[in-house]
Amino acid sequence: MNPERLGAMVRKEFVQMKRDPATLRLMLAVPVMQLLIFGYAIRTDVRHLPTVVFDQSRTRQSREFVERLTATDNFVVRRQVHSYAEAVDEVDAGHARAAIVLPPDYARSLKRGRTAAVQVLVDASDPTASQNAIAAAQLVGQRLNVAIVGARSGLDPASPPVDVRVRPLYNPALRSAVFIVPGIIGMILSNILIIITALSLVRERETGTLEQLIVTPLAKWEIMVGKIAPYVLVGYVQMTTVLLVGHYVFAVPLRGPLLALYGASFLFIVANLGLGLFISTLGRNQAQVTQVAFLFLLPNVLLSGFMFPREAMPAVARAFGLFLPLTYYLEVIRGIVLRGNGLMQVWPQTLALAGFALAFFLFATRRFSKTLE
Repeated sequence: MNPERLGAMVRKEFVQMKRDPATLRLMLAVPVMQLLIFGYAIRTDVRHLPTVVFDQSRTRQSREFVERLTATDNFVVRRQVHSYAEAVDEVDAGHARAAIVLPPDYARSLKRGRTAAVQVLVDASDPTASQNAIAAAQLVGQRLNVAIVGARSGLDPASPPVDVRVRPLYNPALRSAVFIVPGIIGMILSNILIIITALSLVRERETGTLEQLIVTPLAKWEIMVGKIAPYVLVGYVQMTTVLLVGHYVFAVPLRGPLLALYGASFLFIVANLGLGLFISTLGRNQAQVTQVAFLFLLPNVLLSGFMFPREAMPAVARAFGLFLPLTYYLEVIRGIVLRGNGLMQVWPQTLALAGFALAFFLFATRRFSKTLE
């Protein structure tokens, strides 16, 4: 190992980055833009579904039931309709996402102790948007049953025999941003670094500057280290910027030791840079390399646990996700940032990241040839 040769290679990469300030600005600005867009746009706790009401009872009891539903914030009554067919048509046309149908004998059935059937139609074409509404409607029905049964039996419905109190940990307000923003950090680091490094080597091949590296006495691994070293710094800048914006704009907590987070992030950054270099050896031009890179980007989003819980995935999808560094990094960053974990709690995932970093770097070095063909 020759430190002078390696230092010269690293300086050469910094000089090349400096010659393209537009790309450098995009590398730093795009993560913040993506965080703001995704942080505000992605919501798993969908509420305020536009709702129509077909109230055939038109009594105090029926209005009280509708008020109980709207008090959950899952339903927003847009208007009253005058027939069941009209209620269904409103949902079919997309003007409403839910419809509440109360029968003519609703109040009379309650007074006589009979079951009063209420129908809540929910557009479930988007399961994520509908599951909160379905759960809220069922909960309102359960609470109303408890209140009615308590009143009939002479018991105080405000003092049920069993008081179940749920305490949500780490995210008491159940805000989507608290879960999504740490995932965005991993996704941005992974996708941008893979693409940038995948294109850097093939771009040098196309412009002819790779020939100058080939004729130097640099070893293949020294060229690879020199190629990724500047982008490690870029990755840290991106990560720090997004972490600060997420904390101060979206109020995402930072509960764990930052030193542990930055240490694990180094392994994740190197793993993605190594993967990008490996991809660059699989194509001869930027178009080919870009297509290969996108083969990795879509599974990154869908199978890593960034958007969808891995526990709900089929076994094959979960197994495929185990070959993605982002899968392990999401567990690390969410564990450290949200739950306050240290390296002792996330060491299996950190060890996996170290394995990915070493493997991808060795693959890229082995595939790289110091020839033009």
